[in-house]
Amino acid sequence: MKKFLIVFTFFLIQGITAQELFVVTDPASNIPAGSLGIRLGQSIFKEQMKSGYSYHLMPEVTWGINKNLMVRTSVFVSNRDNQLVTEGASFYTKYRFLSTDDLHSHFRMAAFGRYSFNNADIHQEQIEIMGHNTGFETGIVATQLIKKLAISASVSFEKAFDNKPDYKYPAAQSDNATNYTLSLGRLMYPKKYTNFKQTNINTMVEFVGQTLNENGKSYLDIVPSIQFIINSQARIDVAYRQELYSSMLRSAPNGFYLNLEYNFFNVSK
Repeated sequence: MKKFLIVFTFFLIQGITAQELFVVTDPASNIPAGSLGIRLGQSIFKEQMKSGYSYHLMPEVTWGINKNLMVRTSVFVSNRDNQLVTEGASFYTKYRFLSTDDLHSHFRMAAFGRYSFNNADIHQEQIEIMGHNTGFETGIVATQLIKKLAISASVSFEKAFDNKPDYKYPAAQSDNATNYTLSLGRLMYPKKYTNFKQTNINTMVEFVGQTLNENGKSYLDIVPSIQFIINSQARIDVAYRQELYSSMLRSAPNGFYLNLEYNFFNVSK
């Protein structure tokens, strides 16, 4: 599998066309002003410390307040105790503070913040407020588009709290971390646009890492994916996440994503 991921990454970087619609990371660009995005995110990951799989369902609603500001709400559902249980929710906002445009390129920078609450048990050293921990995250993301090759990178600070009402955050574990990501993508089809109703097929690869600030433990994952954009409104993402390196305890690092999304444009003026 790791040899395949290396070949996939090399192939991707050779491309010259891309889109800024990544699967597990968010670019500096925003959803259009006055638009509403509905996403059904799903993941199924292989458990490391017991038999079986961890399934997470994450419905999301995103609203473009204006061209520079967007907000998002997510709900966390998992198969805890072999039944679907709602464990928490997340509130996210992103503000684009820099935008430069050239003839065949543009550059964006944005600041973002997220707060999540969760009532699940705390079972790993990795901090992940998207589905596992109560806490907040704040950071900066930059995205460059050059001849339609999209490159995006981010760095953020993440802090975990107790998962109320029943689970205290373990005193022996680091409760804060630095996160970092690097994402690359390209458009595979069509080779030439004739209208906006053409189906787009995008390939991309994302690197996602974290370092626990109190003890230096870290991990790095790779996430190759394929994406379909239908009629410029509907989106289907299929991705696989593979751990490349880890020195921390993680309950289920490897698995698949399937995201379904639909955008309603110009809902309000």
